Amino acid sequence: MNIKPLADRVVIKATPAEEVTMSGIIIPDSAKEKPLKGEVLAVGNGTKDEEMVLNVGDKVLYGKYAGTEIELEGEKYLIMRQSDVLAVFN
Repeated sequence: MNIKPLADRVVIKATPAEEVTMSGIIIPDSAKEKPLKGEVLAVGNGTKDEEMVLNVGDKVLYGKYAGTEIELEGEKYLIMRQSDVLAVFN
């Protein structure tokens, strides 16, 4: 990936949504819950008021409507502000 976010933004690769089927019913992609966790792939430098605390490789949780979805080389990513990330987990 050849992208560098600016200021306090991060690039996140969302983890795939878990497929849950009940009694043979297939759930279409449009009806699946949007994943709320992912991995940080790139970080900006932060701002003068807020330093960047996220690092590449961090596993994070973010809000349901956070970020802007982009597509690069056939893959979908999210770009969002560091403040839209709710938590970092192991």
